[in-house]
Amino acid sequence: MNTRAFILASITVIIWGSTFPAIRAGLHGGYTAGHLVLIRYLIASGLFAIYALLPGVKFRLPKKEDLLRILLLGWVGISIYHIGVTFGEQTVSAGTAGMLVASAPIFTALIAVFVLKERLGAAGWIGLAIGFIGIALVSIGTTGPSQSISKGAFLILMAAVATSVLFAFQKPLLRRYSSIELTAYFSWAATIPFLLFLPGLFHGIQQASVEANLSAIYIGIFPTAIGYVTWALALSAGKAGSVTSMLYIEPVVVLIVAWIWLKEWPSTLTILGGIIAISGVIVVNVLGKKRKATA
Repeated sequence: MNTRAFILASITVIIWGSTFPAIRAGLHGGYTAGHLVLIRYLIASGLFAIYALLPGVKFRLPKKEDLLRILLLGWVGISIYHIGVTFGEQTVSAGTAGMLVASAPIFTALIAVFVLKERLGAAGWIGLAIGFIGIALVSIGTTGPSQSISKGAFLILMAAVATSVLFAFQKPLLRRYSSIELTAYFSWAATIPFLLFLPGLFHGIQQASVEANLSAIYIGIFPTAIGYVTWALALSAGKAGSVTSMLYIEPVVVLIVAWIWLKEWPSTLTILGGIIAISGVIVVNVLGKKRKATA
């Protein structure tokens, strides 16, 4: 990986890794989960609209035949994902959420096999088994005397499945639109159902702490908009496989930022499960693909 691609990918991973602690800060500072996810996407959608209207920017509108796929993927891969993560983080730590979401490629692989009819080698199946063991340990690590903790883990696993659907089914669209255009379409589509949380939004903003409002602005600008731009630039500057491998360290960034910012640290079992789950992801994406390529 060249230096430019490495720097851009590192910036993206840091931005995306800081999202989970920022969500927790917003929730702790007075935002409801619904208001936080809505303000985040109102900001992001506005930024993408401004970008699309800038002079000299070639921003194509989606074709009619792609509108239904874009809407469905936006609602599943963005709306359901962010509802799952944001509502889940009401009771689950940022580090735990980051590790559960990092398991999304495992679900993507399952969709590829059973829905898209792609082949997976023996190493890939072993990786899936390892990944699910890790997911189970992370989920068990969130269990406590309150049932709401396990409910939060379930919501975040739901988010991981939702984003895996987006990863699996957006490929045809990526061949017709740039990643920035597609992210804008998905963001605009996802904002529509979030409008259900509009009642009381302005009162909620006024009642929230300064830290919570800054966190809401941060996740609206950086992870939701700028992060996708730096990621697209990183992919264009380097090899996709090498750049994508940087995502394996995102949960580490989440843990470090959450520890420094929120003084949160998951249980030992949760961290162990996260390591196992990410190991499973690596086996599926590296060894599984190598086996498939040589078959």
